[in-house]
Amino acid sequence: MVKTQKEITKELKLIDIVIEMLDARIPMSSRNPDVDTIIGNKKRIIVLNKKDLADEEVNKQWKEYFFRKGITAIFVNSVKGEGLKDVLRECRNLMIDEMERMKKKGIIHKTIRALVIGIPNVGKSSFINKLANKSTARTGGIPGVTKMKQWIKISKDFELLDTPGILWPKFEDKIVAQNLAFTGAVKDEIVDINELALEFIKKALMHFPEKLQKRYILEKIEERAEELVKIIGEKRGCMLAGGEIDFNKVSNLILDDFRNGRLGKISLEKPY
Repeated sequence: MVKTQKEITKELKLIDIVIEMLDARIPMSSRNPDVDTIIGNKKRIIVLNKKDLADEEVNKQWKEYFFRKGITAIFVNSVKGEGLKDVLRECRNLMIDEMERMKKKGIIHKTIRALVIGIPNVGKSSFINKLANKSTARTGGIPGVTKMKQWIKISKDFELLDTPGILWPKFEDKIVAQNLAFTGAVKDEIVDINELALEFIKKALMHFPEKLQKRYILEKIEERAEELVKIIGEKRGCMLAGGEIDFNKVSNLILDDFRNGRLGKISLEKPY
């Protein structure tokens, strides 16, 4: 992460606009607090990806929140390409005055260069590929797929710099750490997957129990998270020999259902 930050800082002199990508389900938790320091006073657009996985009403609240902060926020679905034209249009709008100054200097065909920055697994590479209409940036459902920075031409006057995801070195807020782990920004290999799924069920029981009931066809909601995990395991056949629950299997199933929207549209954070 430190190496990536140094590389980004080195490239900033070539950058006109920074596109900061956030996860629409966790806009605050997915904002790297170091980004403000890294990019300084560069022009910036906030792009909230995976809007299709987040609660639509909460998305509207976040858009209003960023508007009040004076920040342009655009919600996108980088898999389907929804909202991407809005991002390009806003980038060009931000560069109107700069382009006029360039014209006066005799530079008519200036290329706009934008940096795409965000945490791992937020969908930066999918976003760039959809904009470029080709598979140039590597993509994947796990964090850390992009290993190096790469320039990608979007059009004759627009280029994007894809960078590896940046996580900050220490999570001091437990809720932030959990939200990042729930959404897959932190590799599952370095967390206790059973404990993570249990914590997710606890949060679900507090905020959206009806989604659990619908997805797992439950007659009633068991209020104890531990028991509910067992019930889901039994209903989904996550069993070991001898009739024991396969907790690893059911934990992965629960988290995968959330991450891929099978539990429904869920936002884990609302504007404060």
